[in-house]
Amino acid sequence: MVTEASGPVRRRYGKQLESALLAAGWDELVEVGYAHLTMESIAKRARTSEPVLYRRWANKDRLVLAAIEHHRRANPVAVPDTGALRSDLLAYLSAVSEALAGFFAIAAAAAFSGLLAETGLSPAQARDQVLDAQQRPAVRTVYQRAHDRGEIDLERIPPAVLDLPFDLVRHDLLMDLEPLRPARIRSIVDELVLPLLAQR
Repeated sequence: MVTEASGPVRRRYGKQLESALLAAGWDELVEVGYAHLTMESIAKRARTSEPVLYRRWANKDRLVLAAIEHHRRANPVAVPDTGALRSDLLAYLSAVSEALAGFFAIAAAAAFSGLLAETGLSPAQARDQVLDAQQRPAVRTVYQRAHDRGEIDLERIPPAVLDLPFDLVRHDLLMDLEPLRPARIRSIVDELVLPLLAQR
């Protein structure tokens, strides 16, 4: 069995093994980039063999997509509860912007290095697979609390309006690959989202 200075490597199984493999895939993606990443390099980092990877993922692009999603799920953005919709939106969008800027940079670099072409996914499909599943329910929590406080009536607000602030933050992150400025977040909330909600 492979050993290190710290002692023997313990055998891992099931979810523990899969998490270790995906964490190694993310770390390798961050360190060397998608173009230079290989199943061999991920296996070496995870201290396992390539067949162990291929039993779970058909190729490196499927593993990378899973690693990106795993990293995002393992690092959720906390949903604030300040007692008011405006301050909740400002706090949440600021936290999302800070937390995801680096993540978006890595994911975008992988996409431009050939990940989308090799998986056959469109940009929208890749986005839906690795980004949306976590953030949208969190935004809904902010709105549900506001509804429960009587600030808004969720039954009268179209989903597109509710999605708007996160969609705009995500757009800016993809374009700039850095956190949004506080003034931009205030503009999204005060000049776009809250006036639209008030109309409903």
